[in-house]
Amino acid sequence: QVQLVQSGGESVQPGGSLRLSCVGSGYRATSYCMGWFRQAPGKEREGVALIDVDSNTNYADSVKGRFTISKDTAKNTLYLQMNSLKPEDTAMYYCAADSWRCMLVFPDDFSDWGQGTQVTVSS
Repeated sequence: QVQLVQSGGESVQPGGSLRLSCVGSGYRATSYCMGWFRQAPGKEREGVALIDVDSNTNYADSVKGRFTISKDTAKNTLYLQMNSLKPEDTAMYYCAADSWRCMLVFPDDFSDWGQGTQVTVSS
């Protein structure tokens, strides 16, 4: 069964850090384009970061310099290191895999999605 299982979301104060993880099972998820997306209440889903099969990365302007996407192919795991967190980063975060275009603006291209994990940044 193809599955992406997420972990790592929690509440943190502004300026804090979190690391999200996304483990693939049933296939080599890290052999595909993978990404992180987020959705805040009342807002549209937003692309956060992508990593392609060659480990090239792409970030939304809002997170550049603060977030880092990476993958460990041996562990079949995708990561999102989030530093200098801001209240506006509060959202449900989703990992995704397998997109033919591998672009942040085309989330519907992704075939597989994690269950989501909540990140709350608040003092």
